[in-house]
Amino acid sequence: MRHMRRSRRERPSAARWGVDLFVEDGAYTTVTAAVSLLAVLALAFSAATAVWTLSRAGDAQVAADSTALAGANVVSSYYTAATVVDASILSLGLTGLAVTGVGMVGMLVPGVGAAAGEAVDAGIRILKTRNDFATSASRGLGSLEEALPYLVAANGTRVCAAQGTDRARFSGTALAVPWESDSNFPALEGEQIPVDGLEEAAADLEEAARELSRAAEKSEADKRRAWIADCGREGMNMQERAARLSGLTAAQNPDYASSITWDPAVGLDRARAYYRWRRDHDAPTGSDVESRADAAARHAFYRFACEELERAHVREIDGRIEADLPLLPRNTDEVRRSRLYTEAVWPSSEEGGGLTLHFDASCPGALGPAGRPLSLAAVEAGQARACAVCSFDVGDVGKAPAASTSIDNGFEYHLREFTEALRDYVSSRNRELELERKAQGRAQAAGGSFEDALAALVGKRPRIAPPGREGCVAVAVSGELPAPDQMDTAFSAPSTLPGRGAISAAVLSRDPATKENNALGSFFSSLEGRTGSSVIGVLGDVMDLWGSLLVSYGDLSDGLDSIAAEAFRGLDLVGAGPVARWLGDRVRSAMTAIGIDPVDLSYRKPVLADSSRVIAASDLDGVAEAQARLRSIPLGTTDPGAILAALGYEVRERILGAEVVIAEIPLPGGGSVPLTIRLRDVMGGT
Repeated sequence: MRHMRRSRRERPSAARWGVDLFVEDGAYTTVTAAVSLLAVLALAFSAATAVWTLSRAGDAQVAADSTALAGANVVSSYYTAATVVDASILSLGLTGLAVTGVGMVGMLVPGVGAAAGEAVDAGIRILKTRNDFATSASRGLGSLEEALPYLVAANGTRVCAAQGTDRARFSGTALAVPWESDSNFPALEGEQIPVDGLEEAAADLEEAARELSRAAEKSEADKRRAWIADCGREGMNMQERAARLSGLTAAQNPDYASSITWDPAVGLDRARAYYRWRRDHDAPTGSDVESRADAAARHAFYRFACEELERAHVREIDGRIEADLPLLPRNTDEVRRSRLYTEAVWPSSEEGGGLTLHFDASCPGALGPAGRPLSLAAVEAGQARACAVCSFDVGDVGKAPAASTSIDNGFEYHLREFTEALRDYVSSRNRELELERKAQGRAQAAGGSFEDALAALVGKRPRIAPPGREGCVAVAVSGELPAPDQMDTAFSAPSTLPGRGAISAAVLSRDPATKENNALGSFFSSLEGRTGSSVIGVLGDVMDLWGSLLVSYGDLSDGLDSIAAEAFRGLDLVGAGPVARWLGDRVRSAMTAIGIDPVDLSYRKPVLADSSRVIAASDLDGVAEAQARLRSIPLGTTDPGAILAALGYEVRERILGAEVVIAEIPLPGGGSVPLTIRLRDVMGGT
């Protein structure tokens, strides 16, 4: 028992010696403090090494993300450039067609022909320029697309390398997904606006319009002459003479201030009313035989005039003027050639010398029994004889219009001038209508050529589908990285971070277009910066039109509606005729019915995306293959071609210059603006 008790006492003594090394009298010893400090330092330096290792490992993912965004940024810049080119090609073509169309219509408008011809020439030049520009621009975009995978890779490689430091260097690149283009540029396939048909149609229309213009001027001049004789001459005219020589009311005897509002029927109606009034109100100036015979002659002339004018007319039927415009006789010779000479309407009597003609049955010379009615021609033909008392014959009737037709104070003087001018008007108007039909045929051909050209312009739009349209896959690697010298201490062993790599992807996201923020906005800002002023409004009407169409590229249907309405409203104001109005309606309808869908002018901005989804759209089998290729990237290289070759890609074309001019955008008012992509801008360089 004693032995056992002694052993139990010894064990507590040994335990007390071990604990006492760290704790004595309930307090920590100096050894405890030293050990604790050493443990904390070891843990701290180990944690620092771990944090450094993890942060450096994450740098590879950051580099890959930046590389992916850099590659997608190149594709975004291409989309903006291609949108500007498409907008310029389409709006330039529409400008040329609008100017040509309005010019062709203007050719048919009196007084506008010369300016209209210049407009057509300008429009044709714009269309030819557009065709040349479309071909060169399509070729430029096509070449740029062939080099786009390399540009994507080059920008990605540059940005990836820029993520490195003095101790850590990154190599990597961005791969366009898909690698191949699916764009389509119809201009390279021969799709051009057929200007030859427009030129021929315009030339034919110009010839027809020139002939029509001369005919219209002639018919208008003849109509004006008729109006002047009727009521347009200051002083004496038909209206003024009728007012003085008859009792016609203002409604029966109207006045017109212009030949434009006046109609030939006004003069005919005036003459009918005048002769009816004179027939019904004329009376002998005396009771003697001579006065009564003169009155009978006048009455016969007024009756004859009423009958002749009753059938007179001027009217347009089926595109032709039909007219019956008798000229009243103005002297005895002309009476002999009229019904006044041959009509058997004069009374006769059986006298001792034979059958005798009298002015009236009440003639004092009518002593024998009444005979049959005679004509004036019967006396001169020897079938009857003149009365010995009244001596009435064709000369008396010829005197009735002779004086009033020979001097301007007679109504007949102005009536004859009116009738002769009206006859000329009928002839010239029929010629004008004939040429209108010819011009209508030429206008139909011109309208057809215009519609063909418009269909060619909007029928096949370019399809913009470049390499990288589905996104960009980025791969980035870094070699071994030794820990900083500061971390090589007695508390932590020297460490080296092994080689690492990362995969990322970026896609293009739409930034909805607004009036102030769209793909064309930057183009105009650039243009203003180069010219010092806004393009629109600086170079004249054609530039205004092009600018209006260009800025309405997002919804050209509305832009064309307003432009067409304004253009053809101006032609109406200067007196467009029926053929011009017909062609104008056809051209306007064609322009407003082409149905161009609104175009998306949104910017496309690069954003990070799920790499597996972008890889699925590439020619890689999956993420595993991408990781396998990642290991083949040569460390330390900044040559995108070498990296691509190591990854199994070959680029067909490389662009090594500082900038690329896709095309020279021609300005309708003259000169051009180069559409240039500066690679240092696209790739973020300086």
